[in-house]
Amino acid sequence: MSDVDQAPDGANRAARPGALSAWSARWWTPGRRPLRGVLAAALLAVLGYGGGVATTSLWPIHVETDHFSAAVRVSPSFFKASTVHNPTVFGDIDLRFGGPVPAPGIESQVQVKEEITDVFTRGRVDIGALYPDQGQLREALSDGLQELMWKFGGGALATVSLVVVLWHLGRPRWAWHPAAATIVSAAVLAAAVPGTAALLTYRQGNLVTFTTTSLLGTVRSNAGMFTDIRGQAQQATPYVQNLLALSDALQAEFLPEEATGPTAARFLLVSDIHGMNYYALMEQVIQDEGITAVIDTGDLLNFGRTAEGEMSGIFADIEDLGVPYIFVRGNHDAVSPHDEALLRRMSEIPNVILLEPTAGEYVEASVNGVRLSGYNDWRHFGEANEDFAAQQEAAASRYRTAIGDRPVPDVVMTHQPYALDELESGQVKLNGHMHSTLLADNRVQIGTFTGGGLVNHFQAPGTDEEDEELAGELVGQPYAFDILAFGEDCSVQSVTRYTYRNLVSGRPQFDNVSVINGSTIAQEPAPPLDPEQEEPRSCGPDAGVSTEQVGQVDPEDWEDEDAG
Repeated sequence: MSDVDQAPDGANRAARPGALSAWSARWWTPGRRPLRGVLAAALLAVLGYGGGVATTSLWPIHVETDHFSAAVRVSPSFFKASTVHNPTVFGDIDLRFGGPVPAPGIESQVQVKEEITDVFTRGRVDIGALYPDQGQLREALSDGLQELMWKFGGGALATVSLVVVLWHLGRPRWAWHPAAATIVSAAVLAAAVPGTAALLTYRQGNLVTFTTTSLLGTVRSNAGMFTDIRGQAQQATPYVQNLLALSDALQAEFLPEEATGPTAARFLLVSDIHGMNYYALMEQVIQDEGITAVIDTGDLLNFGRTAEGEMSGIFADIEDLGVPYIFVRGNHDAVSPHDEALLRRMSEIPNVILLEPTAGEYVEASVNGVRLSGYNDWRHFGEANEDFAAQQEAAASRYRTAIGDRPVPDVVMTHQPYALDELESGQVKLNGHMHSTLLADNRVQIGTFTGGGLVNHFQAPGTDEEDEELAGELVGQPYAFDILAFGEDCSVQSVTRYTYRNLVSGRPQFDNVSVINGSTIAQEPAPPLDPEQEEPRSCGPDAGVSTEQVGQVDPEDWEDEDAG
């Protein structure tokens, strides 16, 4: 038997060809067993470290501050060493620490508590309340660090033990003493070393930098921009009045005579207020343009809590508008599928008309003879639905079933565009939700009246490389509203569209003013009230404002349909 076939420790081994056989023979000599043990322990430590990271990712610990709660885990990224990374919906908060040795990074998935809505809905926004107090962060970090390390260590130990047991599984004989020593050594390397580094690094005195990004970083250097939202709305009125004057000139110059004749009703179309009180601006538009009624297609709130409207004064200011306020609910206007708190609160405002005041109950409004109906978006804040288009189609189907054979109204409105795609309407269909304006056949998509609300009024610093002056500017979505005019024959005269931006930052910029001939939108004549009626309809102030319930769907059937 050759030297290659005969292993030095006396154990017969299968023949190994070439250099590999020689290397293997030398490796398995008794003198190399300690080296093998060290390398095995090191390899197991690496596996154990991965197991600890995976354990904290699957079962994170939870810590809290006044406005935030967080699920905390060990970061798998080596680039986040010695850093506590806190992503939030308002921007990222990073705490970078110094220490004798690099420590594993820590990542906390931050969730905003309901109480944070208070910050966005006061008359004067307290920007300081957006920031978690550093003392709170350090206290939460100190309290959670030990628990995190214990969980990490447990995961590392379990991983090492499992690997060693699986390695020896099925072997005829194996000594448990060396295996136990390997497990202990590997677990100490995997958990104790990074744990000790973390305890030495994440100390109050070792904090090197505290940085914020996106909205948090922007408001940190521009806090004055968000003070007194109502005051900003009043300051915006001169800019908007210029737009109104421009549109009046355009209409007088270019619209055909039939589109500029006597007007029976003028509707101000708004959407996606998102908790921002710009009603002083809305009131000015109503006065300047002789608005008959306001149509709001939803997302009045951000987080679905009526406290937002109370604290910002939205409900009181809607009442002060002095004209009917026709409303359907959006997906940000509730906190659960059956939450109707906003609808109940809106029903207490005398000039508010709800087109679906409760689930499955439909109302038609008549304003100066123009007939309007619609239905709510029954999604809620934070809802995750992979097929929400089908959900909206179901809502449209319920509406069609409820109104039955009634004549199609002049205006049908809802929040989501998908809920209108297959729905027949007499003249105009209205939706919001997309925060952008659009005209598709007779569907008018309304932009956001407030630029999408406070949390959308920013552009992350450094994202505009071509214009350094705009990097970090609070630009948001363009502000937008429309004015929909009906003639005395109850047909659509025109839609006038306004978009502008940067009012929050004090740098107003006019985007667009356009006047659309109504005959290009409503391709059918105004539908009669009675199919057998031969005389044409007439609209005007003499018709007044009225409401009528036009149909109802049993909510139990609704739930059975969704369950099916």
